[in-house]
Amino acid sequence: MKRKALTAFTLICLLIGIVLTGCSSEGSSGDGSASGGKIHLKFMHDWPKGSSPAYFNLVNEIIKDFEAKHKNVKIDVEVLNPDQYRDKIKVLAASNELPDVGLTWSNGFAEPFATGGQFTPLNDIINKDFKDQFVPGTVESYTFDGKSYALPMEMNITYIFYNKEIFKKYHIDVPKTFDELKQAGEVLKKNRVIPATVGSKDGWPASMWFMYLADRIGGPTILTDVINGKVKMTDPAIVKAAQEVQNLVDDGFFVKGNTAFSNDEAKGYFLNEKAAMFLTATWELPNFTTSPDTSKAFKEKVGYFKFPLYEGGKGTDINSYVGGPGLGAFVAENSKHKDVAKDFAAYLVKEWGKRSVEKAGILPATKVNTNGLNVHPMYLDVLKDINEASNVTTWFDTQASPNVSELHHDMMTALFGKQVTPEEFAQKQADALAKEAKK
Repeated sequence: MKRKALTAFTLICLLIGIVLTGCSSEGSSGDGSASGGKIHLKFMHDWPKGSSPAYFNLVNEIIKDFEAKHKNVKIDVEVLNPDQYRDKIKVLAASNELPDVGLTWSNGFAEPFATGGQFTPLNDIINKDFKDQFVPGTVESYTFDGKSYALPMEMNITYIFYNKEIFKKYHIDVPKTFDELKQAGEVLKKNRVIPATVGSKDGWPASMWFMYLADRIGGPTILTDVINGKVKMTDPAIVKAAQEVQNLVDDGFFVKGNTAFSNDEAKGYFLNEKAAMFLTATWELPNFTTSPDTSKAFKEKVGYFKFPLYEGGKGTDINSYVGGPGLGAFVAENSKHKDVAKDFAAYLVKEWGKRSVEKAGILPATKVNTNGLNVHPMYLDVLKDINEASNVTTWFDTQASPNVSELHHDMMTALFGKQVTPEEFAQKQADALAKEAKK
């Protein structure tokens, strides 16, 4: 699906005054210029120390090592949380002020930046430094018209993480069907335990519940087929998935007030053992396995299970996942030091692949040989799941264009807040997709 370049981003320029000055930063900024005898490269990422310590520390370590090997280069780092980052990267693109190196989500999010001339092609770096090193399907998620515009850093799939001790205390078995999941929720509620926590304020964490229900009810390709124009967003299976989300809301399955919670705020209910379940992606593995900020006692209580099957649904394989390649490193087309920026991006991704497994429990997009590595058993279990996956559907909001993605997030918040009906939820997005297709 072709889309026109970045014209939509001009609307977001209204946010410049807020976003450029209102976002927190955990590093200095630079303009990609040379000063003090050094080349300054600006690098932006969305792994704050507070919410993503393993990622934050690993990135800092790699940056320091790069600077030690390149005495004439200084990396000026800016760190924002994911939602701030998502907004700011659009604003910077609209004003042609992207950082020299930054991170981008794949597919529909990256496409306007890539085809609009904001990201520079990186095929030369991939062929030179990463021949056959990436997990199949990851590079392709950043490739448009035969050119690849980012170096994949992550591979994620989504699970329901749960507190094994709470389940054991109330004699709850891991649910294999959606009905069993709801029954588990009833038992937990009777014992004054929140069944599941979710932050629906920003939309995307809540969307994981919708996406899995769409997969289990309508089949593993249904949301990709919507993006490709083969299926309407108003398909009965999609409306039913939205209805099941609201049924869970009505049943008190989710933490109260979740439409006001960010993902990090919602996660706190799970980490503090007030909620028994948390549907999220494997980017949280460090918090559950290796992070020094999480107690050993809690880590031993965390387990995970695959999203249950829906009785009578078309998605009959529990090894079908929602997930995707996560973030990739891009180089700005208008960087004043593009060659140096490419060198840094390549070093970052290569070292990330080497160090992320053992040091942080992160799933990289580069192939991993775990022989001889000292890694948490959960990490090995997840790698096995990925190898045996029958399907990994890239997140709907990642596949969609930025405008449709933003609408989807808003509609997810409205769905969880009972501000729209399932039919309205589907129709408004169908209209937006139809409008996009005409461009």
